[in-house]
Amino acid sequence: MVALYLASTSPARAQIIADIGLSAEVLSPDVDEEAVVAEMTSPTAVSIAQHLAERKAESALTPDVDGLVIGGDSVFEFDGEFLGKPHTADVATKRWKAMRGRSGILHSGLCVIDHTGGTHRGSLSEVSSAEVFFRADVTDDEIAAYVATGEPLSVAGAFTLDARGAAFIEKIVGDSWAVVGMSATSLRSLITGLGHDYTGLWATR
Repeated sequence: MVALYLASTSPARAQIIADIGLSAEVLSPDVDEEAVVAEMTSPTAVSIAQHLAERKAESALTPDVDGLVIGGDSVFEFDGEFLGKPHTADVATKRWKAMRGRSGILHSGLCVIDHTGGTHRGSLSEVSSAEVFFRADVTDDEIAAYVATGEPLSVAGAFTLDARGAAFIEKIVGDSWAVVGMSATSLRSLITGLGHDYTGLWATR
């Protein structure tokens, strides 16, 4: 069986890999996201998500890596801005007060590199998107409590669909897996596009 490597430290992406029946070794990508984006010419939310996913996958390549390397990144497009991780409570709070009662688009970039035999044999990338609608009745106290958990500080857009933040989301239009962190549909398409049997990679048959 071809080995899978996940070039991401995102717990959500690792959980998705497990949930869809795959098994991957987690590698920590060495990418300065802000510097990479600063080097881009006329970046868009879609191009940022795709470029960072590609760079993260590429950063994990070593001669010892023999298999398919998966890189991912997410960018939230809201009110004309491209939002990544808020990192601080103040930024997360400000974002939530602006987002409630409105919507934004979460772009999830995915890249798969075929590095079987320890050699770069090709790569494919794709971006999946979904519109996220936030409830208008989220109170300041609820925002403060949510931010205090620390959950929204390290995720794109300052919200989650698969944890506490789910209660504050009205609906999703598009690929919900992309909002969580990785599109299962895109992953299958990229793996098969590189000539590999997707179901043959299932950890349990």
